[in-house]
Amino acid sequence: MTSQQLISELTGIVGEKYIITDPLKNEEYRSGYRFGTGNALAVVRPATLLEFWYIVKACVAADVIVINQAANTGLTGGSTPSGNDYDRDIVIINAMRIDGIQLINQAEQVVCLPGSTLNELEILLKKYEREPHSVIGSSCIGASVIGGVCNNSGGALVQRGPAYTEMALYAQLNERGELELKNHLGIDLGDTPEEILTNLQENRYQRKDIQNECGRGHDHSYCHHVRQVDADSPARFNADPARHYEASGSAGKLAIFAVRLDTFPLEKETAVFYLGTNQTEVLNDVRRAMLGQFESLPISGEYIHRDAFDIAAKYGKDTFWVIKKFGTHWLPKLFSVKAKVDRIAKKISFLPADLSDKLLQSVSKILPEHLPKKLWQYRDQYEHHLIIKMGGKGVQEAREFLKHYFSNSSRGNYFECDAIETQAAMLHRFAVASAAIRYRAIHSKEVEDIVALDVALRRNDADWFEKLPAEVDSKIIHKLYYGHFMCHVFHQDYIVKKGEDCLNLEHEMLKLLDIRGAQYPAEHNVGHLYEAKPELRKFYKQLDPTNSFNPGIGQTSKKKFWQ
Repeated sequence: MTSQQLISELTGIVGEKYIITDPLKNEEYRSGYRFGTGNALAVVRPATLLEFWYIVKACVAADVIVINQAANTGLTGGSTPSGNDYDRDIVIINAMRIDGIQLINQAEQVVCLPGSTLNELEILLKKYEREPHSVIGSSCIGASVIGGVCNNSGGALVQRGPAYTEMALYAQLNERGELELKNHLGIDLGDTPEEILTNLQENRYQRKDIQNECGRGHDHSYCHHVRQVDADSPARFNADPARHYEASGSAGKLAIFAVRLDTFPLEKETAVFYLGTNQTEVLNDVRRAMLGQFESLPISGEYIHRDAFDIAAKYGKDTFWVIKKFGTHWLPKLFSVKAKVDRIAKKISFLPADLSDKLLQSVSKILPEHLPKKLWQYRDQYEHHLIIKMGGKGVQEAREFLKHYFSNSSRGNYFECDAIETQAAMLHRFAVASAAIRYRAIHSKEVEDIVALDVALRRNDADWFEKLPAEVDSKIIHKLYYGHFMCHVFHQDYIVKKGEDCLNLEHEMLKLLDIRGAQYPAEHNVGHLYEAKPELRKFYKQLDPTNSFNPGIGQTSKKKFWQ
C-alpha cells in the first residue's frame, strides 16, 4: 500500500475533517507538551472505538509506525515522534474524540475510554463521594486516564501508588505481524472486534456480564510497600517490573481502547499540617514515624524547599489565582489556549517567544497577595517545608505526634491549617511545577534551559537532600526541589546558566543519582528523554515484537524488529 493509498483509506474511515496531513496544521499533535517533535504522514482523529480499530488495522497493513496519543500532556515526549530518523512513515492516532466513562459496581470501579480525562473522572465521582487514583497534578492539565495507566503515573496520594490495572481492552501486534484484539476487561462484550468495541462504546452490557475476580484495578500492595521505611530500594519508579502488566506501563506499545480501574472513598474528616525546619533529619523522623508507626497512612505529604517556594510565589501566582477562583476544571482549557497562542506567536516574526508566559506574568504583577502571612513567616524561618494531609483516625494521631515531637522547639515548628491556609498551601505546592518554565520564559537571556529530573530515592535513604559538587552547582542559577516526600519521590528542576551544556549537565546529575542508588524516572516515564533500563526494554519487546507501536521510546531502536 502506498502512502497515498493509506491516506485515502484513513480518510474513508474518519472523513476528511478528521485527518490532518498538512504539517502546519498538525504540528500540535507532532510536538510534545514540553519536549520532542518529528514528522508524520498523517494525524487521524477517530470518533469511535471501531474507527480506532480500523485505523490501526490499515496502518499495520501498510507497514507504517503507529503512535497512539491521547491528551499529549506528557513531560518527556512519549506520545509524539522524536526526530526524523525512523525507518517507516508515522501515523499519529489521537483518540481524544473517543471520550466516555462508565461507572460499574456502584461506582467502585470505572471503565474509561481513550479520551476520558482524570479531571472529568474526578468531577463525575464527586457525587458518589469517591475519587480517582490521582487528583490535582497531571489531572489539572487535562491528562487522560489511559495515559496515566500507560505511564504508571504516580501522584501525591500516598495510599494509592502508581496508576495500575490488570483489566484492559487493547490491540497487540504479535511477532508474525498479526493484529489481535484482547479483551481482558472482565466484561463479556461479544466475540468479534466489531461486537466487542461497539457494545462497549454503547454501554450494551449488564451486571451479569461483569466478572469481579478477574484482576486488580489498582496496586493493592502499595500501602504495605510504602511503609517499609528500612528497605534499600525506592517505593515506586517507572522501571519497576512489579507494576508492568499489559496496558500498565506499556508506554504506547499497545493500542488501548479501554481500562477498568478502582475508585476510592472520599475522606470526609481531614486536616492539613504545615511543618517547617532547618534540619533534614527532622523530616526524616516525621516520615519514618508516620509510615512506620501510625495506624493510618497520610493522605499526602508534599515537600517544598524554600527556593522552590520563592520561585512559585512569584512565577506561579496567576496559576494559583485561576485555580482558587475557577477550580481545576478550567485549567485544561486554559493550557490548551496557552499552547495555541504560543504556536501562533512562533509563526509571526515580530512577536516574542513564549508570548503567553510573558503576558501572564505581566498580569500576575497586578494580582493581590495570595499567600497567608503564616506561610510567609515559615518561609522566612525555615528552609524545608512539608505539607501533610491526614484523614480519619490519622488526624488525631498526627496532632498528638506533632505536639510531642515539636515540644523540642530546636527541631522546628508546625501549625494545623485553617481552611484558607489549607487551600493556599496545596495550591502553592501545585504552582511550583510550572514555575520553572515561567522563569525560563521571562529570563531567556540568562537561562540556557531547564534540566528537569524525576527521582525516586531509596526508602531508607536518610541523606535525602541533594548536595551538588561545586563544579556542577556553579552551572545552575536556581535549584527547585519539591515532591511527594512520604514516597521519597522528588522533582528536581535545575535552571541552567546561559551557555552551559544541559545534556552534559543532565548526564552528570544522573551519575550522581546512580551513586546514591536512586531510580529515575519515578513517575513521568522514560519518554524520549530517559534511557529505558533492561527490564523495561524487555517488557516493551514482549508487548511489541515488531517494534511498530511508538518505536524509540526509552531511547530504544526505532527500526522494525528492534534492529
